[in-house]
Amino acid sequence: MAAYRAPTDESRAEIREKGSRFLAVVGPAADEAAAKALLGELARRHPDATHHCWAWRIGEPPRERSADAGEPAGTAGVPILQVLRGAGLSDVLAVVVRWFGGTKLGKGGLARAYAAAAREAVQRLPVVSRVPVVRLAVEVPYERVGAVKRLIRPPEVELEGEEYGAAARLVLLVHEERRGALLEALAELGTGEALKAEKESEF
Repeated sequence: MAAYRAPTDESRAEIREKGSRFLAVVGPAADEAAAKALLGELARRHPDATHHCWAWRIGEPPRERSADAGEPAGTAGVPILQVLRGAGLSDVLAVVVRWFGGTKLGKGGLARAYAAAAREAVQRLPVVSRVPVVRLAVEVPYERVGAVKRLIRPPEVELEGEEYGAAARLVLLVHEERRGALLEALAELGTGEALKAEKESEF
């Protein structure tokens, strides 16, 4: 899979439209729990706001969610989400906090304002490129440890750790697109099945 962009810190931007104030906060969200924690923090920090509208993209391929938080359907969450998509971001949460200024903006005006606030914050966002990786733990007979280690070719395949007991146990970090080829090579060496495989994200 291709690399994707993820935030390393928060960024903020504020715009005003016909008296309404829109504060956009965009930041890292490694999982849904982290996204919900940031949402809760912003709600506590700005209890006087009229709306807390948001969108997140998490993982690769990204899982997406958004919410209009009381605004007319499709006028807040989706425009924010489209900004995140357009920037190619994942592992990210964007929240736009609105204080109503007394003048209605209409559906089109709302969508433009929410998107504009999110876009300005995204433009200031510090990001890093990440590659989807999996962690593979394999048991290796001692006589084949050298052969397995010859398959380690950073950054696509890296050795994260090793333990030695009745057999050697090697923990490998593998770019997801290389996983199939590596498992085939391990099978040819007779190392047996991978004991564990879990998806992660590598900087």
